[in-house]
Formats: sequence, structure tokens, C-alpha cells
Amino acid sequence: MGSTVLSLRIDGELLERLRRHAARRGMTVQDYVVRTLVRDDFDERFHAAVDETEKFYGADLRHADPADRVT
Repeated sequence: MGSTVLSLRIDGELLERLRRHAARRGMTVQDYVVRTLVRDDFDERFHAAVDETEKFYGADLRHADPADRVT
């Protein structure tokens, strides 16, 4: 898989916040933004998979009582 350049125009205040968040994690702003986007993409795909599973089984798995689980 190759990479592509994405150019963003953001205001200075947001860039400073991103720099601080990235610095706390020892990352560059670019790496921090990419990691955040990947994490958000995973979260969206995960929730979509849970929704599909709930539709298939006809249950609301996110709000199920953990005590009801079979181990």
C-alpha cells in the first residue's frame, strides 16, 4: 500500500493544540493526526460490525448485562 499526500488548512490555535498532544506522546503532528484518523476509522468499522451482529442475532449486545454472559 502506497502513501498519498493530504494537505489541510487549519488555524494556528488548532495546530498548537495538535502539537501539544503529539509532544505528550513523543510523536510528530503528522504521526499523531494519522494515528487519530486510523483509530477513529477502526472505531467506526467496529461499531458498524457490532450493529450488523446485533441485527443478525436480534440483540442489543452493547447494553447486555455482563452477568448474562456464558463462560
